[in-house]
Amino acid sequence: RLVADPAVRADERAVVEPRSQEIRSVFEVHRISEVFRRLAEDPRIVGRARQILGSDVYVHQSRVNVKPGFGASGFYWHSDFETWHAEDGLPRMRTVSVSIALTPNHTTNGSLMIMPGSHRTFLGCAGETPEDNYKQSLRMQDAGTPSHEALTTFADACGIRHFTGPAGSATWFDCNALHGSGDNITPYPRSNVFLVFNSVENVPEAPFAAPVRRPSFIAARPGERS
Repeated sequence: RLVADPAVRADERAVVEPRSQEIRSVFEVHRISEVFRRLAEDPRIVGRARQILGSDVYVHQSRVNVKPGFGASGFYWHSDFETWHAEDGLPRMRTVSVSIALTPNHTTNGSLMIMPGSHRTFLGCAGETPEDNYKQSLRMQDAGTPSHEALTTFADACGIRHFTGPAGSATWFDCNALHGSGDNITPYPRSNVFLVFNSVENVPEAPFAAPVRRPSFIAARPGERS
């Protein structure tokens, strides 16, 4: 319903696929949708985030990633913390994500891939962060992606695992874990909601490697857009 809503498509929180011009992601869904607001406040989810981070938490980011099939683009390998540290000013790795399947996730329809154990090592990316980099990176990643050599080293050491399962399946992963997903060229859609919880003890500061911090609908501060 969100993807089909013209008002959502016109909203700055919607990211459009560069090739198909279809919606690729919708950010801040827990504020746009009552369904996702209840999900973000569900004790089974918030309680687990508090348990993992060892403190109270708030929603740093929420989004739905949509891959309708027949050519929807993937998301290249990256560590969220590398971006959140550089562009959002998160000082420490006190942030955790949960990906919840809204459709069946198969190995063939662009499911999430994670390198387990990669979160133990910070991988910085070379190059300067362009101004308003998020406007391009959310459509097609360039800055902030690891080198081929680094990815090969991590893949050899950690391996790669797929997040698969029926709708309603979920996986938690550390903010520093390397992850990505391939294109979906099957007829079967793959859509997931991502809820990102940050510790209230890890308040964002000024960006560590960007001219300005990203908008609050991408990177919230405690009490600002919780």
